[in-house]
Amino acid sequence: MISRRTIRIKVLQTLYSYYSSPEKSINNTEKELFFSLHKTYDLYYYLLALLLEIADFAQRRIDTNLAKLRPSHEDLNPNTKFVDNAVIAQIRCNRRLQAYLNQTKLSWVNHPELVRELYLFLTESDFFAEYMKDPLRSYAEDRKLVDKIFLKAIMVFEELHEVLEEESIYWNDDIDFVVMMISKTLKNFNEESDENQPLMPMFKDEEDKQFAKDLYRKAVLNHDELRQLINQHSSNWDLDRIAFMDILIMQLALTEFLFFPSIPTKVSLNEYIELSKFYSTDKSRNFINGILDKALKELKTENRIVKAGRGLIGELE
Repeated sequence: MISRRTIRIKVLQTLYSYYSSPEKSINNTEKELFFSLHKTYDLYYYLLALLLEIADFAQRRIDTNLAKLRPSHEDLNPNTKFVDNAVIAQIRCNRRLQAYLNQTKLSWVNHPELVRELYLFLTESDFFAEYMKDPLRSYAEDRKLVDKIFLKAIMVFEELHEVLEEESIYWNDDIDFVVMMISKTLKNFNEESDENQPLMPMFKDEEDKQFAKDLYRKAVLNHDELRQLINQHSSNWDLDRIAFMDILIMQLALTEFLFFPSIPTKVSLNEYIELSKFYSTDKSRNFINGILDKALKELKTENRIVKAGRGLIGELE
């Protein structure tokens, strides 16, 4: 399922889009937010389909070599360990995967060269060579190989990143998150898995879906109060000269501090400091941390931080 970190990133990107657009429509940009989240979920299935394309390409190479006029001994006795991989077979027959691909028309048919290059990249990797030369076959090893294909081949293959960026602007930063989703999915596969093996839902639960909507709306609707807090605690800085993305990151963090009673402030602080590493300037981390820390102390002093349940622990310190 789509993690809360991914949700926060998508909300941050949508917030940037909202403020950058001359048309300030919360409803329209909220639709864009959920469209971008849905595209992330599309990529989950799209990459699962890519694994099948790679295996199909490997099978076609075997068939082509067998059909040679003068096949070599190796051609006549191919190593079929990869194409016979038990986990790939389970993914191939998964009903939910096939239904989703049929519904969305997601396909790699227009990228045969990418599939070929990715297969060649895979065959040159040490982990794949070790798997293929081991005569023993086990389900555990098959699953481990598939996991490594996603983590050590698909996730790092630059040509794939380029193709995904061309196909959808929403996939620019998604591949790492989606590969981790797939890795978690594979942990639930076992030898008894059949065509009805569950895949990950788009959201963990309805609460996560609502979190996406509320985080975005509360950040926009409370704009004045949040910007005032940022301005107040960055008094030595000209707000106009602070990186725009820094302001948006702090705006979202403060939104969680004030309006999400079930989320501990420490969690929110850590999440947005982490986001600043990737979506702002090199010096942003310490700057954002300092401003948010000062704002949080004042909000606690004024008893404006109200947390409930697990989030209450440590909030009064």
